[in-house]
Amino acid sequence: MDIYQEEVVQRALRGENIIIWLPTGGGKTRAAVYVAKKHLENNPGAKVAVLVNKVHLVDQHYNKEFNPYLGRDYSLVSISGDCDQKDFFGCEVKNSDLIICTAQILENALTNQEEGKHVELSQFTLLIIDECHHTHKEGVYNKIMARYVAQKLKGERRLPQILGLTASPGTGGTKSIKGAVEHVLQICANLDSVIVSSKVYAPELKKKVPRPRKRFDIVDRRPQDPFGDHLKFMMQFIHDFMALGPDFPVREFGTQEYEADVVILEKKGVTDRNRLLAQCALHLRQYNDALLINDTVRMVDAFRVLESYYSTKSSTTMDGTGFFLLGLYQENEVELRKLSGDARFENPKMGKLQNTLLEQFDQGGHSRGILFSKTRKSICCLYDWVSNNPALQRAGIRAAILTGAGNGINYMTQNEQKDTIRNFRLGSLNLLISTSVAEEGLDIPECNLVVRYGLLTNEIAQQQASGRARASDSVYSVVAQAGGREVRRELLNECLEDLTGRAIGEVQRMEPREFQMKITDLQTEALLTRHLAEQLKIKKRSRFNAATVQLSCRGCFLPVALGNDIKVIENAHHVNINPDFERYYKTGGQPALKTFEDWEPGRVISCAACGRQWGMEMIYKKIALLPILAIENFAMETPEGRKLAKKWKNVEFTVEEYTILLCVHKGVHFLA
Repeated sequence: MDIYQEEVVQRALRGENIIIWLPTGGGKTRAAVYVAKKHLENNPGAKVAVLVNKVHLVDQHYNKEFNPYLGRDYSLVSISGDCDQKDFFGCEVKNSDLIICTAQILENALTNQEEGKHVELSQFTLLIIDECHHTHKEGVYNKIMARYVAQKLKGERRLPQILGLTASPGTGGTKSIKGAVEHVLQICANLDSVIVSSKVYAPELKKKVPRPRKRFDIVDRRPQDPFGDHLKFMMQFIHDFMALGPDFPVREFGTQEYEADVVILEKKGVTDRNRLLAQCALHLRQYNDALLINDTVRMVDAFRVLESYYSTKSSTTMDGTGFFLLGLYQENEVELRKLSGDARFENPKMGKLQNTLLEQFDQGGHSRGILFSKTRKSICCLYDWVSNNPALQRAGIRAAILTGAGNGINYMTQNEQKDTIRNFRLGSLNLLISTSVAEEGLDIPECNLVVRYGLLTNEIAQQQASGRARASDSVYSVVAQAGGREVRRELLNECLEDLTGRAIGEVQRMEPREFQMKITDLQTEALLTRHLAEQLKIKKRSRFNAATVQLSCRGCFLPVALGNDIKVIENAHHVNINPDFERYYKTGGQPALKTFEDWEPGRVISCAACGRQWGMEMIYKKIALLPILAIENFAMETPEGRKLAKKWKNVEFTVEEYTILLCVHKGVHFLA
């Protein structure tokens, strides 16, 4: 360990709850390994849990940090959603000295009362929380720590020591020193910890973790944009068709603000039973997405988004509004295709990005870089551009996409993530094109180039991304348009980074008694707030009798189910158990999902009348074929009018647990 790491762990070695604040690349995880080692040596029967917030960090911490240093003397296990051990988490905890897992797996085990799966916080003696600045609001870290704090305030003494790790707690969105101090104190309260950083050996830390050379690669605005102008003309045509009037002012096309407007417009259309409004809003959002993509990547990428969207519409159009919207696109499709292929009006950001990449990769040697962009859609477009760009290919750029693990066409499996990161480490890949998944925690080789492209993020994400450029004389580039919001946000983030440091300094200078009083007050207030919020949730969930709520397709408003047709499985999957429901939907392809312990995915389901996707089938316990529904695809007719919900937890009626009653009558099996 370096001397500054020894400095920051001293209070943890004395058994205190602390947050280690060190920059990205400063060796926070290695410091945590040292604390865990000393804890296990000095406390017979000790049990350590290392919590991470992303799946790929489980294996990384196990293989590169904890197992090499502790595996010979102690029993270690790594558990993530992809492995079978999670189904017997309680048993694994009993049989292991140190467990590395995603926080959600621990949270599930704390709430699951089944033998072999349940654990208590008191079974652990040390809890290490990686990227602990996420311990706030409704995040899973905070759910775990809320349980911890509640037990502490009740006088429970058998609680684990806490060790949090962060490169930046941030300012919580505030721009004042007072607000930043309050935010840091709240993070400390949530983790029941003091925040510690290097003071005496800060110069050694600075030498160990050099900052990359930051630069703004600025391009002028596109002088002409006939493709974008044509999209805006079509959008205005739709607005004229809707005849909204002066009561609904519209902000500039092709902006995030306009996207927010059309989301509200679609909700208004659904709740007012105005299908014309709702349908037009959905199509306007597609056009706005195309404008945003046109501003970020190539014109052809924007055109392909619309082409893909409308290729599915011809078979599902069902009324005059649908015919108008489809006809408008079809009448303009040839012109849009022609304009999108005119190289004279291509996005100038692409040329600047090409120069930025070539500047590093043309030098030969062993350049490695990460290109960050906002959405999965944009990184897919950037990957296609890099792969088909002759100049970039001649420079030897070998690129791959890195996105978050999940389900769906634009997500990666955990194994795909691991393979991509491994190939990048080995050098067979030298450019990652990534969403924010690569900003936090990833132990990847030293990069000499980090590019932020079309990104508006907070100061935490900016610091994390900057910390990926660890090679000597590395470059941190912001490719942006002159006068654009990206540059303003980057400059603001620099100020917020400084504000974070000042706020932490103020918290660290507080008298211990004053600090402890503030922490206890914040914890007590948070406990009361959570209790009241839970009471309100319970009250809200029983507002209507389920039998009085009717579910209608959000696309065509057709009534298809009642609230009491819906049951919940394992507190997660909401299914319709009414056998008559199948006449309202049609089935499509198989989603890219693995098989789980009690169920496996079936086919995608969508409205038979309008084609709106509703969810998918599930085969439960190899017996029952049930449709899983996403409530965001439905409107709810209640005694107080039509309502919408984004998640099932927001509905205002009680959804009962699903149970299988298997009956046998004259050799025939029935489900009830």
